[in-house]
Amino acid sequence: MGQFATQGGLSRALFRFANSLVGHFRGGMAMASIYACAAFGAVCGSSVATAATLSQVALSEMRRHNYSGRLSTATLAVGGTLGILIPPSVPLVVYAILTEQNIAKLFLAAFVPGIIATLGYCLAIWLVVRARPELAPSQARQSTAERRKSFVEVWPVAAVFAIVFGGIYSGMFTPTEGAAVGAAGTFIAALLRRELNWKTFGRCLFGTAETAGMIFLTFLGADMLNGALALSQMPSHLSDWVTGLEWPPLVIVACIIGLYIILGFFMDELSAVILTIPVVFPAVMGLDLWGLAYNDKAIWFGILMLMVMQIGLVHPPVGLNIYIINSLAKDVPMMETFKGVIPFLASDFLRVILLFFVPSVSLWLVHAIN
Repeated sequence: MGQFATQGGLSRALFRFANSLVGHFRGGMAMASIYACAAFGAVCGSSVATAATLSQVALSEMRRHNYSGRLSTATLAVGGTLGILIPPSVPLVVYAILTEQNIAKLFLAAFVPGIIATLGYCLAIWLVVRARPELAPSQARQSTAERRKSFVEVWPVAAVFAIVFGGIYSGMFTPTEGAAVGAAGTFIAALLRRELNWKTFGRCLFGTAETAGMIFLTFLGADMLNGALALSQMPSHLSDWVTGLEWPPLVIVACIIGLYIILGFFMDELSAVILTIPVVFPAVMGLDLWGLAYNDKAIWFGILMLMVMQIGLVHPPVGLNIYIINSLAKDVPMMETFKGVIPFLASDFLRVILLFFVPSVSLWLVHAIN
């Protein structure tokens, strides 16, 4: 789905549509980039791919309208992190497999935090440009005809999203079958835009094979590690040790959150999930957290962990997404981008605190639909 959306020009259509709606506000083009990242994440599922793809579309537009390099690169770096939170998320699928949880329920649990993240980033942009208007000049409002034209270009993406998730939650097909339907629907949408040819189709196949190969090789390594862990009984010993501590359960989870923030500095989210969940998950499940049932606790922790990994992707001193964006914007010093993400990090930490103390933020939609 992500490869067809990228090569089929759907990322450009999403950005143009979002820009037609909010681009006339001060900082509106940066907000449009956030909305486009969220929408593209709904057909991609990868943070790095979302950041890299939307940067090729939005970065030049923001620079052409005299947006500062700091705000432009920081916006796209944090916007890319929405690719792993907005369903369908590849790390959430992997987490569901490793913990034997329902994929559809995890997707449902990610919706509200994903919306909160999107709105929080837009609020951060509004506050930044309000304090420093020179960072983001305003532009003219687009006409109704231009908005209508941009909507016509983007409706296939909305249709694919509605069909895939509507089918999954209505019980028409499983998440695996939904993936096939989504890939076929995105392929048709790319054909309708007439931007998919044999060359770009080959790139889609190669890109998909490359990503799948990376994931399966990581799984193979993780499976070898899991075998060693099972023989050593380390997960069960760690779980017994953690539950035997006299620390409050929330303090233990807070320490685990700190660990994931540090891991995010140096590892991509998928590797961190695969390598740590077999060790960390049993320990967390042995704690009494807010009186949650086992499955609710597993879902809540999965979303919380993913939100924390978002922070690591843009947090100094490394921040994988920062490197991706700055490789495309070589004229912007990396330190400028790191300074630009600080307001967004404040939004991230507030969101993590909210979910940490109010688990219903992620669970109420799961209970409402199921």
